[in-house]
Amino acid sequence: MTANNSATQSGLKLGINGLGRIGKLTVWHQVGRKYFDELVVNIGREAGTSLKDIAHYIERDSTYGFLHCFLYGQNSPPVIGELDEKEGTIIVDGMRVRFLRSARNPAEIGWKDQGVKLVVDTTGQFLDPSQPPDLPGGSTRGHLEAGAEKVIVSAPFKIKDAKDDLRGLMPEDAITTVMGINTNEYDPRRHRIISNASCTTTCLAHMMKPLLDYFGPRKILSASMATVHAATGSQEVLDRLPRAGKKDLRKNRSIMNNIILTTTGAAKALRLVIPEMEQIGFIAESVRVPTASGSLIILVVDLQEEISGDLIHREMINDVYRQAAEADPNGYLNFSEKQNVSGDIIGTPKAATIIEGYETHTRTAEVTIDLENVPGLDKNVIANLKDPVIRIPLTQAVIYGWYDNELGSYVNMLGDRTVSIAEHM
Repeated sequence: MTANNSATQSGLKLGINGLGRIGKLTVWHQVGRKYFDELVVNIGREAGTSLKDIAHYIERDSTYGFLHCFLYGQNSPPVIGELDEKEGTIIVDGMRVRFLRSARNPAEIGWKDQGVKLVVDTTGQFLDPSQPPDLPGGSTRGHLEAGAEKVIVSAPFKIKDAKDDLRGLMPEDAITTVMGINTNEYDPRRHRIISNASCTTTCLAHMMKPLLDYFGPRKILSASMATVHAATGSQEVLDRLPRAGKKDLRKNRSIMNNIILTTTGAAKALRLVIPEMEQIGFIAESVRVPTASGSLIILVVDLQEEISGDLIHREMINDVYRQAAEADPNGYLNFSEKQNVSGDIIGTPKAATIIEGYETHTRTAEVTIDLENVPGLDKNVIANLKDPVIRIPLTQAVIYGWYDNELGSYVNMLGDRTVSIAEHM
C-alpha cells in the first residue's frame, strides 16, 4: 500500500475501541489514509511495561510485516516516533495516536473529553444495539453515553433471544450495511449505531448480489455456503479445558493442529443487507483451518432452467461475475481466472471477494417431483393430469470466492464505511 498523504484531513478525531486484530489493522489503514486528524485508541488496560511496548506491537505484524513497509515499500525507514508516556501518545507517520488505558466499559471511556464524535468498536464484545447504555459490563450504547455521536461495530449484531428475524427487533437508530451492497441505506439523520457486518457476510453479499441481479430471486431455488476460514483470536493455540457452561468443546481445541467445524452468522446478517434473500432457502456453515489469514467461500446455488433457451453453464456464470466486476465503481468485486491459493489474496486492497473463475462448475439435470406429495396442492388439479410426476430442469452452480478476512478485505472496507459516515458529520 502507498500512503495517501495528499488526502484532505477532516478535522475529526476517530475513536477506536480495542486493539486486537481488527483494531490494530484499523490503525494501519487510517494512518495510511490520512483522513482523520488524530486517532484515539482505547485499550482499557495497561499493556506491556510502557508505551514502547504498544509502539512495538503497532509497528510489526506476523501476517503483514512491518508498518513502514506496508505504507511505503521494502526499503522505507520506520514511521513511529515521538513517544510521550505522560500523554500516552505516539506519532505514526505524522499522525498523532493517543492510547487510553483505564476504562473497559464504553460508557466510562470519556470520548467527549477526547473530542471524539465517531467510534469504531473492534472488541467484538458489544454487539446488541438494543441494550441500554448503563448495562453492567458495558454495551454499544455506552459509547453514545460517553459522548460519541456515531458508533460503527466491526461485527454482526447479536440481539438476545433473537432467532432468524433480526430485522423486527432492530432499534430505529441501528442498521447493518455492507459497502457496495446497501451503502445508501445508512441515514445520517437517523442511524447512530452501524454494524459493518463480518468479513464472511461481506464476501458472501458480493457473491450473491450479481446472481440476484441477473437471475432474480425466483429463479434461485436454494443456496448454501461453507466458509473455509482462517484462524481468529477467539481460538486456542493449544488444547484448553472449556469454561463452565460452554457447550462447544471444539472451540477449545488447538487451531494449530486441527480443522475445526464451527458456526457462522452470515445467513442471518445477509438477510439484513439483501432483503431478497428472505425468498431463498439458504444455509451457511463454517470450517476453521490453521492459516493466519486468507479465507474462502464455497457457494452452491440451485437455479431453475427455462423450458426453452440456452442452458445455464459455467461461462454464463463467469460472465455474470466478470461483467459485475467491470461495472463495480469501487473495485470491491474482483474476478480472476488465475489459479490462486489463499496466500495470494492476503492484503489485496478493497477486494470484498475475488471470484476464482477457474474453478466455477455447473451441472444440469432434471429434478423429479411427485405432485401427489406436494402439500397444499389441489387434489382436483392432480386428478386431471395424465401423469402427476413432473420433471424440472435444474442447474447447480458451484462458485468459489476468496477474501482476506483481516486487512485486505474487511479492514479496508471498514475504513471506507468509517470515512463515508464521517463525511456526513
